[in-house]
Amino acid sequence: QREFEEDFPYEETDDQLRCIAEIKDDMQSDRPMDRLLCGDVGFGKTEVALRAVMKCILAGKQAAILVPTTVLARQHYLTAMQRFQGHPITIELLTRYKTGSEQTALLKKLEAGSVDLVIGTHKLFNKKIKFKDLGLLVVDEEQRFGVGHKETLKEISKNVDVLTLSATPIPRTLNMALSGLRSMSTIEEPPRDRQPVQTFVMEQDEKAVCDAIRRELLRGGQVYYLHNRVENIEHVALRLQKQLGGGVSVGVAHGKMDEEQLSRVMDDMVEGKIQVLVCTTIIETGIDIPNVNTLIVEDADKLGLAQLHQLRGRVGRSARRASAYLLYRPEKALTEIAE
Repeated sequence: QREFEEDFPYEETDDQLRCIAEIKDDMQSDRPMDRLLCGDVGFGKTEVALRAVMKCILAGKQAAILVPTTVLARQHYLTAMQRFQGHPITIELLTRYKTGSEQTALLKKLEAGSVDLVIGTHKLFNKKIKFKDLGLLVVDEEQRFGVGHKETLKEISKNVDVLTLSATPIPRTLNMALSGLRSMSTIEEPPRDRQPVQTFVMEQDEKAVCDAIRRELLRGGQVYYLHNRVENIEHVALRLQKQLGGGVSVGVAHGKMDEEQLSRVMDDMVEGKIQVLVCTTIIETGIDIPNVNTLIVEDADKLGLAQLHQLRGRVGRSARRASAYLLYRPEKALTEIAE
């Protein structure tokens, strides 16, 4: 465990260390843990969760991480593969893109106990899934799962330690009301060198948008351009490409693409082959590309507050100052609260 923790390439914040200690205490107690870990986007909740996973596996049990989207499942899978490198731990991914026979093979492995950690979407709710000895269930972004799923969760995790992660800020009053129901750990301290994202709420203006994109590209960064309608997203990408000129590479990502296309686009984004990614809210949870430091959201008034908060957390994940532009149509007057 110590070796695994010392491999962490960053310095933990005091909040992270306190949360890790609280979770470990819970895991060692006689009754099953039910703890909520709250912390802003990019404040290091994943690392805290992976340390709990390591503790669980070292105790001879299996662990599962449940996430709302395939994109996030893949991100967690890659992070886990990287973090557990050099340790004899078997990690598997379960999403809708696994073929029937692949799924069957994985179910057999889970039941035999030859998989230590499985990361998956709601496919993990499959009635056929039987673990040899599940010790820890980590639920990322619980608020994205429906009531039915939450009931199934209760069934699965009757005598299992449960750690729920959430980046949606919970108002203090609600937190106080909740804290009696489940234990709660909060990471309030940003990682070192992290600067708050500069946020602009403004009317949609193509010139301003192109200027913002060019500024980011000039400093070698990348851009997310969020357009949340699949039916004309290609058209928007073409329009941007025209405005920015031929030297700029523009890519597209949305949830209707198949796994291979999506993976390819995300890999190109990570490698910097795509400079501007025109995408839907598919990037909302878990995509972590530190070189993307400008986010532009079209029709921001159509999205929820928690959602915008999450989306803004996709940028500003490095020491660079990041910017988020939340745009609305000039013909729409925003209420004071919305603004």
